[in-house]
Amino acid sequence: MIRLATVVLLLVLNFALQFKNVLAASTYNLRSTPLQDGPTSLAGQASNSTALNAFGISPVSIAGDGTYYVVLQAGQISFRAALDTGSADFWLTSTECTNSTCMSVPRYPLTYTSPTFVSVNNNETTFTVNYADGTGASGFVARETVEVANVTVANQAFGVVTSSNITLISEVSGILGLGFSRQSEISARAASATPFFSTLAQQGILDYPIFGLSLTRNATGTFTLGAIDVSVVQNVSQVVWNEVVSFSPIGTQTNTSGYFYWAIRMSSFAVNGTQYTPQPTYPGPNDNSSIALLDVGTTGLYGPYQDVIRLYSSFPSSRLVDESGQWAVPCDSSAIISFSFGDGATFVLEPTDYIIGPAEGNPDLCLSWPKAAPPSADGVDWLLGTPFLRTVYSIWSYGIDYQEPPMIGLYPYNNASAPVQPFSVVESSLSSESATVATTLPNFVLSTPTYTTPPYAFNTSVPAVYGEIVQSELATSTYSPLIGTLAVNATALPQVTGAYTLFVTNSNGAVVTSTYHVSQPLVTLGIPPGWNSAASRSVPGVGLAISILITLVAGTWII
Repeated sequence: MIRLATVVLLLVLNFALQFKNVLAASTYNLRSTPLQDGPTSLAGQASNSTALNAFGISPVSIAGDGTYYVVLQAGQISFRAALDTGSADFWLTSTECTNSTCMSVPRYPLTYTSPTFVSVNNNETTFTVNYADGTGASGFVARETVEVANVTVANQAFGVVTSSNITLISEVSGILGLGFSRQSEISARAASATPFFSTLAQQGILDYPIFGLSLTRNATGTFTLGAIDVSVVQNVSQVVWNEVVSFSPIGTQTNTSGYFYWAIRMSSFAVNGTQYTPQPTYPGPNDNSSIALLDVGTTGLYGPYQDVIRLYSSFPSSRLVDESGQWAVPCDSSAIISFSFGDGATFVLEPTDYIIGPAEGNPDLCLSWPKAAPPSADGVDWLLGTPFLRTVYSIWSYGIDYQEPPMIGLYPYNNASAPVQPFSVVESSLSSESATVATTLPNFVLSTPTYTTPPYAFNTSVPAVYGEIVQSELATSTYSPLIGTLAVNATALPQVTGAYTLFVTNSNGAVVTSTYHVSQPLVTLGIPPGWNSAASRSVPGVGLAISILITLVAGTWII
């Protein structure tokens, strides 16, 4: 080792400057490296590749309403957008939306002449999106250069919202839908207006047509495009792959079946090992299989009454507590809920995963997931949102025309054979999250509501075949399949890491190891380049370069 004086100072100043530039961007763009070809790329390492294909990693944070968002750029303007795998459209509130909901968040400024903004039909092509909770937004379709995780798409169709009753908080300005084209309202309204992720896949922009999600309850997670985060996935061979279910068309939308939702087959669910077979609402169209939609935009778990009633029958003293399908269980429950998909791989939820919180008027009883839901005309029986997705690293593969169906890979965090969570852990978790629910439960037993099953929404005269490989609408066939049913070569998927480690030897000769994770950068939201605003948003991690500079200049040794 050599004591570095002036050299260290120059190197550190250079590193600090480069690191500051990295943090000034909202995301990190990294060149992909398949496992067999060399080391995994590190977060913050700039790409010097001239290849057309790309991938990137972006921090994911949780908003005050439990949804998860990333920071993206639309026309060089930064916005927070909530991730949603249950819808397909990307939209932002605009300055034309003047109700209190819109005006409480940064808005896309229509008074700014963005050099990359492209009008569609003189801004007269309208769209409306509606969501399962009864909320919706409307406006007009336009095109803009959109950058997410430093992966850029020019002329991306998006919705410019001029009216909305959707409650937006935590300065989240819109929704980034990651669903399939058939689900897109914008695609139906404008020509060649594919959703964001569809564009990436169909144009072959990514190294591989996948995205990955790591969600956490209290810390920053990651959203990857074109690669998987191997700082989370320690063993790629343990990822369980599930074929996405195809659907018949809606009405006369098209004369072919295809992919509509990020939905997979659920083979069973269980409580403490007592296993139940799901009872699908529409057994015919789905080969007597129950369909589960995985949705990062849903903050809960929902199942059909015929399944949820049986699940809670395994919880002593549990009961239905309101007409919305909410159940309550004893707060000291130690039961394990598990779900199995496809060939039977099991994924477990511990009490801290499914318990919502104690009822204020009945502190010994806790509200719990899943809730029961009335039958849905699309045949989706189970809706697995963030309480489930936080227990896995999820990989969403768009599929390849002619070659590979869409797949969802699940890498479990929870060990199915781990010891039962003691109540002290649950109690501590509820206390730290201030999870008490301001409600008093009824002091009588509620009867189970009855519903009329609506007609099935899809046109079954055009049959959908499980695992079918379609000829269009998926990723370009120039990709070589890696995770198809016949041969899974998942270790060859592009990889990136959302964490990196620095080793520094201090003046006492001790090696100090520090691990850093991607974190939300210092950005100004909703303000175009050159406009003035004092509304910059600071996040943890911004001072890392300065901290390292001070440490090293103070006389540490570096290897």
